[in-house]
Amino acid sequence: MSENLDLVRSIYAEWERGDFSSAEWAHRDVECVFAGGPDSGSWTGLTGMAEGMRSWISAWEGFRVEAEEYRELDQERVLVLVRLSGRGKTSGLEIGRAWVGQTNLFHIRDGKVSRVVIYLDRDRALADLDLQG
Repeated sequence: MSENLDLVRSIYAEWERGDFSSAEWAHRDVECVFAGGPDSGSWTGLTGMAEGMRSWISAWEGFRVEAEEYRELDQERVLVLVRLSGRGKTSGLEIGRAWVGQTNLFHIRDGKVSRVVIYLDRDRALADLDLQG
């Protein structure tokens, strides 16, 4: 297993426990992109990434994330197929009914995540990356 894959697995180990507090894994100039969904956008830097993630996570009650599959695409990119659960604080909508199969793409440079793209639509992610499910 590569160091990049180990890094991404360690991120999910924390996230699956509900701990989103650490950003030691991220480059100081990290770019965080939400591709699709109601909060599409891009944030730069550790503060920006924290703001984007906080905005997303705070919209849900009982927000949980679980990695289903890791795919090392090349020496710099790791794709993670993710399952989410939670209920919208405003809408009451179960997150699993709104988005089936989130996908996160991590770009890694010098042992740190330099860019993370959060796809709310797995089919879009796989199409953008020219991959099959």
